[in-house]
Amino acid sequence: MGVEENAVATVTTDESDAAGEVTTLAASTVVYPIAPGYRVNVRRGPGTQYGIVRTLPYGMSVPVYCQKPGERVSGPYGTSNLWDNIANGQFVSDAYVKTGSDGYIAPRCD
Repeated sequence: MGVEENAVATVTTDESDAAGEVTTLAASTVVYPIAPGYRVNVRRGPGTQYGIVRTLPYGMSVPVYCQKPGERVSGPYGTSNLWDNIANGQFVSDAYVKTGSDGYIAPRCD
C-alpha cells in the first residue's frame, strides 16, 4: 500500500563542499503521526516485556525504518502484532502509528 496522505515528508539538504562549489545531498525520510492524545512508550524490542527507552510526547511523528512481528497490542489504530523500528534499538507498537495500513509499510527488520 502507498504512503498515507497524512504522512509528512522531511527533506534535509547540505549545500557545500571543500572547493566552494554548491552540491546538494538530499535524504528524504517519511514520518508517520502517533495517535493524537497519546504519549507512546518506545521500547528496546517488539513487546511490552522490553524495557522503555523513552516516551514520545503528544503530537509526535516518527520514521519507520523497518517492522518486526512481536507482542499483539491493541491501540487506537486496531490490534496488531507489528512493531515499528523508529531508531536503532527503538520500537513502538504499530497500533499507535497512523501508517494507513494494517500490514507492512516498511521492510522486515533483521
